[in-house]
Amino acid sequence: MAETTPTETQVTELLAELAGLEDPKIREVNERHGDDHGVNLGRLRAIAKRLKTQQDLARALWATGDTAARLLALLICRPKAFTRDELDTMLREARTPKVQDWLVNYVVKKSPHAEDLRLTWTADPDPVVASAGWALTAERVVKKPEGLDLTALLDEVEADMKSAPDRLQWAMNACLAQIGIEHPAHRPRALAIGERLEVLKDYPTSPGCTSPFAPAWITEMVRRKDEAPAKA
Repeated sequence: MAETTPTETQVTELLAELAGLEDPKIREVNERHGDDHGVNLGRLRAIAKRLKTQQDLARALWATGDTAARLLALLICRPKAFTRDELDTMLREARTPKVQDWLVNYVVKKSPHAEDLRLTWTADPDPVVASAGWALTAERVVKKPEGLDLTALLDEVEADMKSAPDRLQWAMNACLAQIGIEHPAHRPRALAIGERLEVLKDYPTSPGCTSPFAPAWITEMVRRKDEAPAKA
């Protein structure tokens, strides 16, 4: 009989710890958004802080397929240690919104393979995969727009966003908003596209939060930017 490795023991213990943190009320809320776990994320982050970076353990936790374990894996992994193909496979396995979101934001964005994956994923016929590509594109619009054809991106958004599935639509809308916020020359068109398509216009927004409706989002962020120097 094969001996249990230290990593396997850790995984078993952590799965039990995560199971003990399951809260039915949290799970109920999460399931409304397509996520299948009931662990308070603050507690999850506390476990990650205790474990610190452990790449082998992160890979083992990911391999369990458990959503809470995968979220923990993304907090303790070493983003640059994953190969391009590993990240591609992980995204295609990450079917819940929170796991996909954390994978893209906490891992892929810090990877040397981010641009290659952005191009691959944006063109993918799977809308969930494509949404990750658009999320990376929105990041580039803000941080490294050189080389991006913003006019072509707006053309795509104008043609496809209205009919796109929810997660892809959300990512395309974020890209539209960031183009409008960060690039004044393209702002009038970004605003006009948002007004005409009305995507997320009626999205419920809590008091004090910015609406994801692109014209409202763009207008509010530009206002804050314009006011920032006066407060400095």
